Amino acid sequence: AIVGPSGAGKSTLVRALLGIWSDTEGEISIDNVRIETWDRENLGGFFGYLPQNVELFDAKVSENIARMGEVDADAVVEASKKAGLHDIILRLPQGYDTPLGEQGGVLSGGQRQRLGLARALYGNPRIVVLDEPNANLDDAGEAALSQAIGQLKEAGCTVVMVLHQRNLLSRADTIMAIDQGRIVFRGSPAELAALRKPG
Repeated sequence: AIVGPSGAGKSTLVRALLGIWSDTEGEISIDNVRIETWDRENLGGFFGYLPQNVELFDAKVSENIARMGEVDADAVVEASKKAGLHDIILRLPQGYDTPLGEQGGVLSGGQRQRLGLARALYGNPRIVVLDEPNANLDDAGEAALSQAIGQLKEAGCTVVMVLHQRNLLSRADTIMAIDQGRIVFRGSPAELAALRKPG
């Protein structure tokens, strides 16, 4: 989990992790290979990304989850179930074939967030980056998110979460706090809790 005040550099770090911003100091490696040397098309399949603001495409629900690529129906349903979205989709007028405009008018903010999570989980990526994933979620959505994170960890995925709301910190193995682009703390949730105790 990555935490820190607004403007600390959390989203910048995420963009660097994803290879979106390459002009950074230091080195980002996957399996000891610098990220910029990976083939971008091959690398994309290993990553799942949920941004702060989920953008929808003017296309069907299934196509949105499948990242506008070829739709694997089984993989779409699997991802939506992991995101706790499957039953909600089945209640839409045309289920997975329901067309979504770019504004996603048939979905609430929390449902858009869950669709973004399903998109991030599509294809069973090995590295999943979640940028403020619980920003628009109600209790049911947050429970589904927490469960999805648990499933990812059990499957051996690397999960990077940028958190402003701290409800999900207990799901983290390691917490990194940054401020003004610098790491000011790195340790376990228990170590962070001990630092916050008075005295």
